[in-house]
Amino acid sequence: MKRFAAATALAALSAGCVVGPNYKRPPVTVPERVYGQLAADAESLADLPWWEVFEDPVLRGLIEEAMREGYDVRIAAARVEEARARFGIARAAAFPQVGYAAGYERRHVPESASDSTTSGDNFVVNVSVGWELDLWGRVRRLKEAARAEFLATEEARRGVMLSLVSDLASAYFELRELDAELDNARRAQAAFQETFDLFNKRLQGGAASALETSRAEAALAEVSARLPDLERQVVARENEIGVLLGRVPGPVPRGGDLDAQPIPPRVPAGLPSALLTRRPDLRAAEQALIAATANVGVARAALFPTISLTGALGGASSELSDLIGTNPAWKIGAGLTGPLFQGGRIRSQQRVALAQLDEARLLYEQDVNRALAEVSTSLVALQKLEDAEAQRRRAVAANQNAVRLARLRYASGLSAYFEVLDALQQLFQAENTLAQTRRDHLVALTQFYEALGGGWPMVPGAGEPPVTAPRP
Repeated sequence: MKRFAAATALAALSAGCVVGPNYKRPPVTVPERVYGQLAADAESLADLPWWEVFEDPVLRGLIEEAMREGYDVRIAAARVEEARARFGIARAAAFPQVGYAAGYERRHVPESASDSTTSGDNFVVNVSVGWELDLWGRVRRLKEAARAEFLATEEARRGVMLSLVSDLASAYFELRELDAELDNARRAQAAFQETFDLFNKRLQGGAASALETSRAEAALAEVSARLPDLERQVVARENEIGVLLGRVPGPVPRGGDLDAQPIPPRVPAGLPSALLTRRPDLRAAEQALIAATANVGVARAALFPTISLTGALGGASSELSDLIGTNPAWKIGAGLTGPLFQGGRIRSQQRVALAQLDEARLLYEQDVNRALAEVSTSLVALQKLEDAEAQRRRAVAANQNAVRLARLRYASGLSAYFEVLDALQQLFQAENTLAQTRRDHLVALTQFYEALGGGWPMVPGAGEPPVTAPRP
């Protein structure tokens, strides 16, 4: 037992010897401000929780339902549980492994096989202990890699929830834009129907030309053809939202129209360096890099011998009642195993681990550059779409005035009704284009919020996520 204790102490003293590189965050080039950003600002739109960015109460309810019931979130939660369990498996290897065994045997040796016939029982029970001395840090590196993989799946779950907020908000804004186009089409259809009915009556009375009536009928047919196509798109968008919500296909409730959806007057991008600690995909990529670094240590540790301590305590008796009182047998030992010749397999495994480390490092650097590009693209989109929306509103106002003037000219006999029809068609198109630009502006806001790694994990009055994804 003294020798066993000495070996254990030796293992404890050797615990600091860990082969393989220790993780250090690779240097990445992060500019002072992203391309298109006028000036670096410590404040960021991502500091706001999503319910302050998207203020529509119906949209808020849909997002909360999706976080609770959406399949993507629940699948991501299951992956986190799997990774947590795998980490537990790797961590268990650092502790002594204790087992037990028990047996019963009934013997009968006939007289023909020995000098006399013998019969009897035999009871056996023993406890065994085994422990790998982690002299080179192989087990610790395995545990380090498993922990990083677990944290990477947790970051991936956060990324899924952030993408869910963005995807659902974008789909909702697209649905409201289709609703706006559908309302425009119905109003235009009613106006053109009224015009066609009027001209058709006048044509029958000989007071209107067939050309005017045909032009009015063509305008009516053109806008009427838009209705079924828009209704088809509305159902498709509702079904898309239903999938995100984890629902069967069905109608989706509406809140405010496009103009009622607020856009913050100021959308600061914050410091580019903050993306490294805020965006879930970058945090997950870094954890993957940590795991790859630890796996290099695991591969290098395979070159060194494995030392194990074993022990056993047990006894045997022909009577079950005598097992407890029997003087037990015990043994302790130590074993050493190691490679002598593997045909280059271990060296090749090291090269695999080093190549995977280089790949993980390059993927991390690529993800950082992609994140900066996404922030820049979304930021410039917000700036330009704001200007475009202002001009679209100006165009709608000008077309509304043109319709008013065309009707006055027609009523005064100064022009044919062709001018009124043309003005109405241009107004219809301008209103649709404005709705589409407003949609693009709102979608750009959601994409910008996602690109920054927005602050979804908070709820009003608390510091926890709005909902916790249920375990499947």
